Amino acid sequence: MGKQDSKAAMALATEIHAISGKLKRKLREQASAGDLTQSQLAVLGHLDRNGATTVTALARMEGVRSQSMGATVATLEAAGMVKGSPDPNDGRQTILSLTPACVALIKNGRAARTDWLLKTIRTKLTAQEQEQLAAAIKLLNRIVDP
Repeated sequence: MGKQDSKAAMALATEIHAISGKLKRKLREQASAGDLTQSQLAVLGHLDRNGATTVTALARMEGVRSQSMGATVATLEAAGMVKGSPDPNDGRQTILSLTPACVALIKNGRAARTDWLLKTIRTKLTAQEQEQLAAAIKLLNRIVDP
């Protein structure tokens, strides 16, 4: 790989990083998360993707102390987004899960983001550009998939 190829690859890496951040922000704007903090959103994301778990496990996943995670979870419980139930294997532990209202909120948020993307692709890109985007997505998947 020559010096020019290396510069081109670096430019691509920088551009992909920048555009991924912009896209993430745009998508976040489409599904209002209300006044939730990044920590609270992270907890909801973990529970949504991985299912019910304990405060200790969430703290470990987020790299914070259990006490800090407990405060985050307490706020989410007060907001009706997370509920706790006794661990059947260890009564000292509480298993946290998303409430049905929170599951619906997440589902609606995903639908809003997908709808925004669909409308934006249809209105801003020609049919040929949409084909180019599809090809680029295949390449991006090769980058991120093992």
